[in-house]
Amino acid sequence: MRKLSLAIICLLCIISCTETKKDKKTKNQGAMAHSVGKINELSVVIENDLWKSNVGDTIRKYLGAEVPGLPQQEPLFSMRQMPMAAFSGLARKNRTFLWIKKGKGEERKYGVLNNKFATPQLGVVISGSSDADIISLIREHQETIVSRFKSTETLEKQSRIQKSLEKIPQLKEKLGITLKIPTAYRIAIEEEDFFWIRKDLTNGSMNLMLYELPLGIVTKDSNTVSSIIKMRDSIGAIKIPTSEVGHFITEEAYAPYLYETTLDGRFTFETKGTWEIKDRFMAGPFVNYAIEDKVNNRLVVLEGFVFAPSINKRDNMFELEAIMKSIKFE
Repeated sequence: MRKLSLAIICLLCIISCTETKKDKKTKNQGAMAHSVGKINELSVVIENDLWKSNVGDTIRKYLGAEVPGLPQQEPLFSMRQMPMAAFSGLARKNRTFLWIKKGKGEERKYGVLNNKFATPQLGVVISGSSDADIISLIREHQETIVSRFKSTETLEKQSRIQKSLEKIPQLKEKLGITLKIPTAYRIAIEEEDFFWIRKDLTNGSMNLMLYELPLGIVTKDSNTVSSIIKMRDSIGAIKIPTSEVGHFITEEAYAPYLYETTLDGRFTFETKGTWEIKDRFMAGPFVNYAIEDKVNNRLVVLEGFVFAPSINKRDNMFELEAIMKSIKFE
């Protein structure tokens, strides 16, 4: 009997220890802090002397480059430089960071850290024993670095939008698509194959246009930009109400930027530029996505544009892009 009691006690101790270890493991896994930081804010961990050198100039050239399609100069990222000694505590919780390591014996290397100090978090680490090593690595990987940071920020923006969504079932019923749109937006115009959705700002507005056209109206050739301008100008002139003077058109003085991408697995033309209403001194940035929906033999067009005189518009446009990139075809 005494042996049986002892065996039971030992078994309970083993079970208790196992559960304690599991609890500790679970607790540790869930203990990682949530990342912090404003959208498009990037921490650059680099010693002060390097930041003031050609290395810093190279970082600013690529990560502080001008956002295409905006009427005024605004950088891709708002960078906050700090030396390694300051990269601790809350500073390590920033959602994105670029870490430059230079020292004798440092391997020439480009690397990525996912959720190293917080979640979600993306860190890019570049190391080398000389300025030349580091500069060459930045140049080699600058497109990938910008793309990955932008993707991280888009997902974060969409996550924030997800917390308070406006329900617009008509998009699915009439256009066969869904979008994650914040509750701050409202429908300004709704038709069978056209929607204008707006968000009011203190001195202006943020806008979304959604519509469909026959497939083939925009072709992949030397006239692509011209056909996109013609398409959006004709729609804008008809659908966006203005006074009797002027129409909502692509600004004639500057050629838009054209890119190729995919949205929800479909080939897409991405066009960035500025719009204007002639003779009314009204203008602003736009981004247009022309998505090939071959299954339904149509072109689905999403466009975001901002009217906000005298203020920066990078983050407004980024929000509109994040919304449009959430598109799903039903």
